[in-house]
Amino acid sequence: MDSKKILTFLSRVAMNNNREWFHAHKDEYDAARQEWEQGVEQALKRIVAFDPEVASQTVKDCTYRFYRDTRFSPDKSPYKNHFGAYICAKGKKALRGGYYIHIEPGHCLLAVGSYWLPTNILTACRNELMANEAEWLSCVENRDFKRFFDAPDDASWDSPQGFGLEKLKTCPAGFPRDYEHMKYLRLKNYCAWHQVGDDFFGQEKWLDQMERVFRAAKPMMDFMNAVIDDYE
Repeated sequence: MDSKKILTFLSRVAMNNNREWFHAHKDEYDAARQEWEQGVEQALKRIVAFDPEVASQTVKDCTYRFYRDTRFSPDKSPYKNHFGAYICAKGKKALRGGYYIHIEPGHCLLAVGSYWLPTNILTACRNELMANEAEWLSCVENRDFKRFFDAPDDASWDSPQGFGLEKLKTCPAGFPRDYEHMKYLRLKNYCAWHQVGDDFFGQEKWLDQMERVFRAAKPMMDFMNAVIDDYE
């Protein structure tokens, strides 16, 4: 994957996010998109090797439209400033956790898990966590998980890494307020992310490093997917 070609195009879109410019440079978009899809295909094959549950997915299943839905957004820019791909056994619109790859100038990252869950499933996940505390802690408090995803409690999508994009300020209703591992009950999603440099996807061994990051978070994701799958 020629990540420089992709990043150059995305940088130009960020400075010229309008239909006139885009239509005049459609060939640049097509070339960047082709490079991205080749990279996603490589990533998909690598992930299938250690997670065969996603083997049914294709590049088209995993990639997103470049055109923004501006209907309910104050930002009316017609195009995104990034390419993203979500590799999940039940598709990119599923609640089930999966693997996310994101390329954007100054904000490239890898993520694993579930981005959004409704309250009833979150409650079930929290109950499962408490019922199988030792297993859960082995998933999220081991050396590899902490290496890639450990972060302060206030970590956000812009932070170098983290676990849990949104958190409750207090204990969720119906759960014991004195629970020792409250920080995990307060999570409103089970998404772990790790930022990488702009040169990451152009490196010769980027797939090896991607696999290490994804493998580190897979036990956590599998733990929660076992609950989520009962609802999908």
